Amino acid sequence: MSDAATRDDLVSLLKDWTAAAARLTQGEQIGADGAVDGPPLAPPEDTGEALGLPASGLTLTFGFGPALFETSDGTDRFGIASRRPDALQPLPRFAGDALEPAYTGGDLCVQACADDPQVAVHAIRNLSRIAFGRADLRWSQLGFGRTSSTSTSQVTARNLFGFKDGTANLKAEDASLVDEHVWVQRADGPDWLVDGSYLVARKIRMIIEVWDRQALQEQERVIGRSKGEGAPLSGGTEFTALDFTKKDANGAPLIDPRAHVRLAHPDRNHGVRLLRRGYNFVDGNDELGRLNAGLFFLSFQRSPEDFVAVQRSLASDAMAEYIKHVGSAVFAIPPGARRGSFVGAGLFA
Repeated sequence: MSDAATRDDLVSLLKDWTAAAARLTQGEQIGADGAVDGPPLAPPEDTGEALGLPASGLTLTFGFGPALFETSDGTDRFGIASRRPDALQPLPRFAGDALEPAYTGGDLCVQACADDPQVAVHAIRNLSRIAFGRADLRWSQLGFGRTSSTSTSQVTARNLFGFKDGTANLKAEDASLVDEHVWVQRADGPDWLVDGSYLVARKIRMIIEVWDRQALQEQERVIGRSKGEGAPLSGGTEFTALDFTKKDANGAPLIDPRAHVRLAHPDRNHGVRLLRRGYNFVDGNDELGRLNAGLFFLSFQRSPEDFVAVQRSLASDAMAEYIKHVGSAVFAIPPGARRGSFVGAGLFA
């Protein structure tokens, strides 16, 4: 939010965003006059780059960051500090973090997902326009080619290291597991967040050029799966359960002790499971000509502490040599808005 924004500004923004989201997700333009039917001497209500395009499955998700409730110096800007969820705290520093302020934090978040990236960009562009004078865009990231399947009907996609990513991800069909690991329950509190979730966003730069020079055997050792099939190195096919007890002829574990799949496995993290919805990104090249690319990691979980537990487990991850965490944020995601209400209304009740 802008420094001069008030509680009324915050509420009015959420109401305006909710109304706009209802139109955008139906493939409609912003405002009554849209991009071309308004007064010729006034700026159009809609930017117009989605004219003629369908809704493309657009979804919009909104979230609240820790600083919205209370700034680092203890300021309660909007009179909601007492309603801050106990679990909503800034993430701790993790081993290997090289966070850049330009990709870190934020009071509010908006996630736009669509089958057509132009539709998603159109949504973010117009929601940003609506926020003018009340909120400033801190940072954004355009991702493509989801890297985690979230349904059994989807084929597991690949990340920019060329490996299938998210084979063991929670699936929408696993309703009981999703309830257990993703949605905030009444016992968790606060009331306004029940049936919502928490989003962790991490911008992870992949050191592509170094990775591409590694032998296939080394790449598979780091991940713990085969590059082609995505099968665990302990044997089987992609969805075969990992067996960490199997050893080779020399007595060494078939899945390396520092392999990514071993350290991230629920058995190593007290049963914690995350709903991952990450995307690849390519932001051109850096000043040395290296590809500025990687994984925009997004996960939804019942509590941010679940993510923290897994990330700490990954401190000795063999993959750490090939990645760098440059951005980080955490947000409380309220439940969907009821008809006639607005996103996050329960927070202000």
